[in-house]
Amino acid sequence: MATHYETLHPADTYLEAFGVEPPAAPLDRHLRPRTSGACIVAATEPTSAAAPVDAAPQPPGRVLLPAQWGLVPHWVKSASDAQLRAPKLAHAKADLASTGTAFRDAWFNGQRCIVPMQAFFEDDWRNGKNKPVPTRIARVDGKPMGVAGLWARWQGADGEVIVSYCLLTVNANNHALLHRYGPPGAEKNMPVILNEGAYGAWLSARPEKAKEFMRQYAPQKLTANPVENKADKVPKGWLD
Repeated sequence: MATHYETLHPADTYLEAFGVEPPAAPLDRHLRPRTSGACIVAATEPTSAAAPVDAAPQPPGRVLLPAQWGLVPHWVKSASDAQLRAPKLAHAKADLASTGTAFRDAWFNGQRCIVPMQAFFEDDWRNGKNKPVPTRIARVDGKPMGVAGLWARWQGADGEVIVSYCLLTVNANNHALLHRYGPPGAEKNMPVILNEGAYGAWLSARPEKAKEFMRQYAPQKLTANPVENKADKVPKGWLD
């Protein structure tokens, strides 16, 4: 299950691919849970007010929202508890999104988002050396991916606000490409990659209809490339 993904570069890709202005400050190229990222929400969402006041006007319908990767449910008691939970809530399995305690409020409140990314990374354990090879998964055509997600807004007693998101995943045990990755014997999962024409429908769908978007992405549209490691174990290009 992906715990590392690559953000969009160059910045103008956000407008071209998703119809939103890029972040006011560039995101880290490689994101991991509990770090600052961004997700796309419906422009009518009240949390869009969290965007910088000097940001460029957004096209109607969607807005890019600065947020932390790793969901923080509204009922979390403290910021320290939120930080502990975030890495464990970086993903929500599609079959549990409407029932899991951490995710169900966001699901039924229609707090859906799109997470823009260039690629995500999975570990390949097939070399028999008990040492996984990080592998970059991207679209064959090189275009950005819009991954289905959920977002939440937490506010502490002192007024501190944390806006956060998670990725939605589906089982990939029978996926022609993604079944190869992840620890041996473990359930295989993959992010829910949306088709470009479905972005608006995903953000506006009723909860009972939203489940129809929870499906695998065609394996022939994805490519997987091992990431070569340097001596210090930092894959080439991670710091570009």
